[in-house]
Amino acid sequence: MLRGLVVLLLMLLASCSTQKDMTFSLKFAAYKALFIDEGRVVDTGNGNVSHSEGQGYGMLFAVQANDQETFDSLWQWTQQVLQRNDGLFSWRYRPCDTRDSQCIDDPNNASDGEILIAWALLRASERWDNTTYKNAAINIIKGVEVKLIKRSNDLTLLLPGEFGFEDEESIQLNLSYWVFPALLNLKKYSDEPGTWQSLYDSGQKLLQHMQFSEYRLPSDWVRLETTTQTQRRLEERLTLQNVISSEYGFNAVRIPLHLAWSLGSVKQGESQLFSPYIAWWQQGKVPATVNLTSGNTANYEMTQGMVAIKGAVKNILQEEPLEWPDIRRRTDYYSASLTLLSMLAVMDNQ
Repeated sequence: MLRGLVVLLLMLLASCSTQKDMTFSLKFAAYKALFIDEGRVVDTGNGNVSHSEGQGYGMLFAVQANDQETFDSLWQWTQQVLQRNDGLFSWRYRPCDTRDSQCIDDPNNASDGEILIAWALLRASERWDNTTYKNAAINIIKGVEVKLIKRSNDLTLLLPGEFGFEDEESIQLNLSYWVFPALLNLKKYSDEPGTWQSLYDSGQKLLQHMQFSEYRLPSDWVRLETTTQTQRRLEERLTLQNVISSEYGFNAVRIPLHLAWSLGSVKQGESQLFSPYIAWWQQGKVPATVNLTSGNTANYEMTQGMVAIKGAVKNILQEEPLEWPDIRRRTDYYSASLTLLSMLAVMDNQ
């Protein structure tokens, strides 16, 4: 009798897992039809450019959908067009007549692109038992360690790009580039696992002190003063002056998802990381963005992708039921990407 109940339970769990995989695959099929063109993920909300972040997202989603053909197409385009001689990736491609690397209009990299691409390659290697993917990921990891990770006082930091984000007194950071679950995965394949663990820990430490304005939310970009005045508290060294964006906006909206994805549940002492987001989402009509310096909010509500993140975080942390939005022709690339990313986070935590 007991054996029969165990078998039934296992069958039910397998059925639920299969159903979730099918739901994801169907949404990825829509994503592929709308945004992937011969291995290039097209950002329909920004002049049809492509960027390393988008390629990383597309590769992650293809692995989860068990679509190796699309994965290989995405990875091949990324290698041929975006990958630099040092193994890192130019961050932006703007469509032009040649349809090749000559269309890159900014050769600087964006470190979230490297992290997402390497993570996707590792997940592909595990899913399809392919050491070529793993070796490619390891090479990217080494490149990130050499050019993008640096120590500053008591912190290990991730440069947003190789050039343009630090001066003699400060570094400009983007905490949404700290893709926390990916950092833990990349750590396993690195010759310097302590560096990645320190990067993970430093990101969470920074976020504990990046609670700006009355809303206590993190900004898209923040400046960290790096002069050796270690007697100053961390929150006193973090500023929103002269940053690219002082909003809780389209970058920072990913932070609570990355946190919940890696933590899985809130342990004692971690609730302060999530309480500002929960409070923000409890408004009747939630603005898409808020300027953390002026307090001004967007005149439109959260996008479909932002709503998906809210649902995913509350499901992971509080087991609240959720329903995923459809991906249709009117859905832009970023909202669709955040939707699939949120689905992936939930599936990883079940």
